[in-house]
Amino acid sequence: MKLIIANRAYSSWSLRGWLAAKQSLLPFETELRVMDSPDWLSGAAKADMPSGMVPVLWDHGEAVWDSLAIVLYLADKAGHDRFWPREVPARALAYAMCAEMHAGFGPLRRACPMNLKQHFPQFQPSSEVMADVRRVETMWEQARGRFGAETGEPWLFGRFGAADIYYAPVCTRIDTYHLPVGDVARAYVEQVLAHPWMVEWREAASAENHEFTRYDIPGGVPRR
Repeated sequence: MKLIIANRAYSSWSLRGWLAAKQSLLPFETELRVMDSPDWLSGAAKADMPSGMVPVLWDHGEAVWDSLAIVLYLADKAGHDRFWPREVPARALAYAMCAEMHAGFGPLRRACPMNLKQHFPQFQPSSEVMADVRRVETMWEQARGRFGAETGEPWLFGRFGAADIYYAPVCTRIDTYHLPVGDVARAYVEQVLAHPWMVEWREAASAENHEFTRYDIPGGVPRR
C-alpha cells in the first residue's frame, strides 16, 4: 500500500490517514506531496488524487481517498476490533464522535489550523472556538467516563483506536494554541502527544523545510 500525504506540519487529514495506516499494522509506504509547491499549484502533484485532496491510500491499483474512508477500508482489511470498540454502545459512540469530527468544528478548524512548526501562547480564542473546544471536552469525558476509564488504559475507549486517531489533530491544536481545557482533557492531550507514532510524526514534521506560511499567524513562536 502507498499513502499519499501533504506537509506533516500542517495537514491534519494526512495525520489521520497515516495514523490509521500505522494502526492497521499492514505494510505501507508514505509519499509526501508538498502543498503550494509548483507541482501542487499546477495540479501535477494531484494527478493520482481522485478528489484532489490528501490523504489517498493506493492498494493494488485501487484508490481510497478521504481519511474516514481510509479508516473504514483498513478496518475491513485488518479487523474492525483494531479500530473500533467491541461493545455495540461504545462502538456507536465512537462512530458518532468520528463523524462529528469529520463534518464539524468549523470555527476551531479555521481559527486554529494545525501547525507543528510554531506555537501561539498569546492566542485569544473566540467564543465560537471555545464552544467547539467545550464540545470536544464533553465527548472525551463521555467516552472516558462510560467506556475508557474502567479498562485502565488511557485512551477514549480503552484501547487506542479510530476515535483517538480522529481527535489527534485536535490535541495538537490545543497544544499549539494553548487553548484552555480542564484536567481530564489536558491529561488526554499529553497522552496523545506522547504516543510513539505522534512523536514520530512530529519529529518528521520538524525536519521538513518546505515553504508554507498560510497557517502562520502573528505572535507565533518557532518550536524548538
